[in-house]
Amino acid sequence: MTATEGGTINMTCRVEYNDNTSLQWSNPAQQTLFFGNKKALRDNRIELVRASWAELTISISDISLSDEGQYTCSLFTMPVKTSKAFLTVLGVPERPEITGFTKPAMEGDEVSLTCITSGSKPAAQIHWFRNDKEVQGTKEVNATGNSFTVKSTLQLQVDRRDDGVAYTCRVEHVSLSSNPYQVTEVLQVHYAPHVDISHSMIIPQEGQYFKLECVAKGNPLPKPVLWSKDGGDLPDVERMMVEGRELIITSLNKTDNGTYRCEASNDLGTSGAEYLLFVYDPNALGQHSPDHALIGGVVAVVVFITLCLIIALGRYLARHKGTYLTHEAKGCEDAPDADTAIINAEGTHMHAEENKEYYQEVARNVLHLTPENLGYTNNYALREEYVKCINVNQM
Repeated sequence: MTATEGGTINMTCRVEYNDNTSLQWSNPAQQTLFFGNKKALRDNRIELVRASWAELTISISDISLSDEGQYTCSLFTMPVKTSKAFLTVLGVPERPEITGFTKPAMEGDEVSLTCITSGSKPAAQIHWFRNDKEVQGTKEVNATGNSFTVKSTLQLQVDRRDDGVAYTCRVEHVSLSSNPYQVTEVLQVHYAPHVDISHSMIIPQEGQYFKLECVAKGNPLPKPVLWSKDGGDLPDVERMMVEGRELIITSLNKTDNGTYRCEASNDLGTSGAEYLLFVYDPNALGQHSPDHALIGGVVAVVVFITLCLIIALGRYLARHKGTYLTHEAKGCEDAPDADTAIINAEGTHMHAEENKEYYQEVARNVLHLTPENLGYTNNYALREEYVKCINVNQM
């Protein structure tokens, strides 16, 4: 049987074919709790639920860790018959507490956060969270009597990003089911100001309303900001107004060109940022605006020329299609000898070797003219080969 510390549990012992013999419950110390319907131990937490010849049921309330152990139900026959049950008591952990937390911390400080919970059995589990993301701490478990004390420590070197961050210690234990204990502390970090300047428009022009905002972050919150122009005071207080962290120029002109600086400070230091203002002439901007008609004309000319080139190239390729040499003796005119001419000719290597042997035989026949091939030389094709081969052998 399993019970949670502080809870209540019923213990039931049943028997069949009892011959009117009483049943008895005893605790791990072998002390009799009930004998039949008679209470034997003076403990207000133990009460009788049901007693008969066939059953003896008792209840124990406000269970403590010391109640854990083996309980025995006995039937006093000859010999005595017994049945045993082991009671496991779960120790409920105490609500956690975060120590070592000092407010505020200074940027760059080493901070040690410790979460402690006592009284758990078995030992509880501790988890740390930075906002919603879990982070790892160092765990330590110590036995205290029948229960455990669990401690987890989180070491931090804080900076301005930790300001306002919530660190949560969560305690999980089987006795808590799905309702873990947790405690949260929000970290406060003091740091010197950081300043940025934002502006109301990208291209400020003469006559326009213009605004600069000094965005200062720090803890403690920086004091009212200080605006300056070119290292001195604002020159035109009628057109230049400071409202909180904002510098407003109601109507821009060329005299407003220059470097504007914003400074913010707190107890930890001072920081500043600068903005270079150049006021544009709206008429000059109009004169230098791009001529869209000219750009369109240039694009049209480029497209037309490209199309003409494509058409001319297509017609040239169509006109010269099929004019490549296709005869087997291609390259003979430029070759230094008959062998090279045959090898340079189109066709497979096998055909080149056959043609080479043919022309060499013809050359031999022409150089050693016989009556048989003299008549053959009247043939136009042979005369052509005769001239070629004579030229080759003369070289």
